Amino acid sequence: MGFLRFTRRLHGLHRTRTRSSAIVRNPYIQRRAFSGGNDGNDSLLPVLIVGAGPVGLVLSILLTKLGVKCAVMEKSSGFSRHPQAHFINNRSMEVFRKVNGLADEILKYQPPVDLWRKFVYCTSLTGPVLGSVDHMQPQDFDRIVSPVSVAHFSQYKLTKLLIKQLEDIGFHIRSDVSMNSNDCQLAEREILLGHECTSINASENGVTVTANITREGKHVEKEFQCNFVVGTDGAGSTVRKLMGIGMCGKRNLQKLISVHFTSMDLGQYLIEEKPGMLFFVFNTEAIGVIVAHDLKQGEFVLQVPFYAPQQKFEDFSSTMCEKLIFKLVGRELADINVLDVKPWVMHAEVAEAFLACNNRIILAGDAAHRFPPAGGFGMNTGIQDAHNLAWKLASVLDGIAPPSFLSTYETERKQIAVFNTELSVQNFKAAMEVPAALGLDPSIANSVHRTINGTFGSFLPSNLQRVVLDGIFSIGRLQLSDSLLNENNPIGSSRLSKLRQIFDQGKSLQLQFPAEDLGFRYSKGALVSEGDSSWTPQETPTGRRRDYVPSSDPGSRLPHMNIQLLSPLFCKDAFSTLDLVSGDKVEFLLIIAPIKESYQLARAAFKVAEEFKVAVKVCVMWREKASADDGFVGSEKTLLPWKNFVDAIGADWWELCGMTDRGAVLVRPDEHIVWRAKSEINGDPFLVLKKVFCAILGI
Repeated sequence: MGFLRFTRRLHGLHRTRTRSSAIVRNPYIQRRAFSGGNDGNDSLLPVLIVGAGPVGLVLSILLTKLGVKCAVMEKSSGFSRHPQAHFINNRSMEVFRKVNGLADEILKYQPPVDLWRKFVYCTSLTGPVLGSVDHMQPQDFDRIVSPVSVAHFSQYKLTKLLIKQLEDIGFHIRSDVSMNSNDCQLAEREILLGHECTSINASENGVTVTANITREGKHVEKEFQCNFVVGTDGAGSTVRKLMGIGMCGKRNLQKLISVHFTSMDLGQYLIEEKPGMLFFVFNTEAIGVIVAHDLKQGEFVLQVPFYAPQQKFEDFSSTMCEKLIFKLVGRELADINVLDVKPWVMHAEVAEAFLACNNRIILAGDAAHRFPPAGGFGMNTGIQDAHNLAWKLASVLDGIAPPSFLSTYETERKQIAVFNTELSVQNFKAAMEVPAALGLDPSIANSVHRTINGTFGSFLPSNLQRVVLDGIFSIGRLQLSDSLLNENNPIGSSRLSKLRQIFDQGKSLQLQFPAEDLGFRYSKGALVSEGDSSWTPQETPTGRRRDYVPSSDPGSRLPHMNIQLLSPLFCKDAFSTLDLVSGDKVEFLLIIAPIKESYQLARAAFKVAEEFKVAVKVCVMWREKASADDGFVGSEKTLLPWKNFVDAIGADWWELCGMTDRGAVLVRPDEHIVWRAKSEINGDPFLVLKKVFCAILGI
């Protein structure tokens, strides 16, 4: 009963804000209503994903692998080629390992690591280097804590690979949908381009989504029916706005202009002279950050601050952007090609709710949270949202869990989003330490801008405001003159010394956060918390790199260890413990040692699984290698008639988990631990596990 009370309290914390009609139904009736949603008998599409960015595309792949019918709707008529996000962290790469070898493709096509492992700080790309930071450490490549490494891969290239994956599993990209407004059936495995969501209405029978379609100057509205809508439509999410869900946090941290350009000349020069991922350039003529998306292909993005209304987006023509790039490079480039110019605003906000309309409307990715880009948490957090959500939607649609179970998605992912928001802000502040050390405190620039907007804005014409702003900034940039910023000048020498100190102490902008990347932990949700862990995810972020420490605490990701399988069903001699978790069905994993009491627990787990109509796999973890010649029999005789088990060798597994081999670990389909017994099972194993599954699934 304690587990049931815990679940009820957890569900009582869920609150949403919505302008759509609510759905009030008995949870057991709901369970029967949604069961069978994947067997083809239901006339409604189970899941409609609004937004075809990486998060929406990943979610559609994960759902399809789990047998959930879904489709994607996108307002744009095509996929963006603006590079945008480019750093894929360890946890996201682990998710991609389960997506038909996607991680291997990314590692194959990404630029060589030595060309992007550093951040370079300089007076120009062809001028003196003020300092550099290597963000890769030896342990980042040894694959001890993860079976895969991080990657540097532009978002539009990732999108191409995801689309190829979707096409391979039967998805069709369509932009020529019939304009017949009576055609409201939305087929599964479709990506509908040029369909802008304009309204969402939920009822007890499902969700109606209205889309606006423009063809040859004609506007037509069409209605589509589905069971669930997932909004993955970005920072300005229409789904979020239609649900009346607000955002909490810090707005307008900085306005920027993003310039996508190519130059093979520049790429080749940097490969030979100073390879890196990010180039922070400070000189008397210009200040900006140039992101090297691929030096071999000569592909870059320039990010520069944008001060409205004195500066207008229209001012940033291709010609003006070329001149700005030349100032930052230190010379002209004969082959420069400005491809795209976009304005954007940096926010640090999390949605007030991730769910609406009795959990039928769900937000994920940037629709649910938007961070500063520092540390690359935006897209990665969104991909992990999709990973968390996919198996829960499948569980509800398969009748394994009631719709109220989806509240655990918000409980778990909102906690992580809030933490990652603060971590991104701290890392963004660390990035500002470098210009501040050079005498260019960004807070002063922002104060000057506010003063001009407030004081001068009331009586100075806009063109004069621009002159004043440019003049003040030009004076500020004189701090970067060669006559001042050198070792022979006392002021310059002091500033350069402070700069070196910032780099040496790791106080500048960081790229990797292993402790947060692999070590994030859900403190409550679809798990059975022990309530005695010394580490909590509410720990204040420092913005500094911290090493990941493996943990078997409930809510943590299953620790990675290379193990050897003794089952003939597997051809690999050794693979990761993470590979024990299936990506093709909603299946829980129970890891035990080959002892009598643990075998009893395994048999109880199979019986409970039959009662709850959920799949369970058992891994029996042996300490030493043995063979039939040594008298090794394995677990078959002990676990018959059940066959969904494997024997494996993991010599130090229980020590890695901080447990004895008399304990056990239960793992969710998203590779997070939901329950463990550290040393032994107290009580009837069947009743213990029955309570555990009731608590996990909210039944």
